[in-house]
Amino acid sequence: MTDIEYLDHAEALLRSIELSCDRINDTSDADIDNQRVGGMITLTFPSGSQIIVNLQKPLQEIWMAARAGGFHYRYDGNQWMDTKGQGEFWEHLRRFASEQANMTLDFSS
Repeated sequence: MTDIEYLDHAEALLRSIELSCDRINDTSDADIDNQRVGGMITLTFPSGSQIIVNLQKPLQEIWMAARAGGFHYRYDGNQWMDTKGQGEFWEHLRRFASEQANMTLDFSS
């Protein structure tokens, strides 16, 4: 994948996260504060816990830090997959955000 292709897919992922947070906040009591600075989004939950999603441009990866740990994802042509074979980005974001918000949240790509 070229650097431009990586950036297109990575930027689309970040934008989808922002849109998902807006939709979740409009349709539930989740109250997720999402702030984007360049290639990084910080999701802050009412408890004060955070999830950080960051671009790793040199590696063409997405990095996510949550209470559950740190994870790296690489685009496989269809979706962002954990580099250690532990699953898909959106599945992890839904699970980790739901745990940190203490409610079921529906993030979608």
